[in-house]
Amino acid sequence: MSTLLRAPRERASWFWDLYNFDAPGLESSLSLAARLSEVLSHHELLVPVRLEYVWIVEGIGSTGITTTLDLGRGSLADPTLPDRVRGSRPAGHSTAEITDFNILGAGIWIDAEGRSRKEYRLVDVSVSNAPIGLSAELSVHHDIWGHYDFSGRPHPEIQQRNAPRLTAALKDLSALLGGPPEPGERTYFGMATTEGVAEPEPDDNGMGPDLTSWL
Repeated sequence: MSTLLRAPRERASWFWDLYNFDAPGLESSLSLAARLSEVLSHHELLVPVRLEYVWIVEGIGSTGITTTLDLGRGSLADPTLPDRVRGSRPAGHSTAEITDFNILGAGIWIDAEGRSRKEYRLVDVSVSNAPIGLSAELSVHHDIWGHYDFSGRPHPEIQQRNAPRLTAALKDLSALLGGPPEPGERTYFGMATTEGVAEPEPDDNGMGPDLTSWL
């Protein structure tokens, strides 16, 4: 059972516009996903276990059908994966395609006592293969990346064990993708910098904002 609270909106997100990285298409987007996941797996932030995607019909829009494809013992670099994705196309929508997908899996976070704990969807990653070009987004929804927990209490020992790993992963992803990310917009739960999660100003008692009413 998870011991982490998860915000319904991202606490921080990072976006890479990759129209010069590779031509859009299912094969290239899955190859990109494999390379992103390799970096995140190195930092123990994401080991992919499945893909999730919505089927779109050109000129009409979403079919309303979401497919979850388990990777099983395979990986995102499996050469048969594009055919498996196409083979999951809904029978009633023969021309449907996917323009983006989420990479779902588990990562490791470190608690206040230094114990490693596994958490499903510790980070979220999505890749778009829209005709205008490839793009990728990384987001986080937990409080372990900042100085304060969701109730506003400082937890520096948790931040110190986890935030540097996120910063290192962002640095390695930027090296892979040829440039730094564009930080996403601020949400109720926080905002991003190019290196991690922005810190809010403490109040007169040294506390951060209490965000628990929205959890």
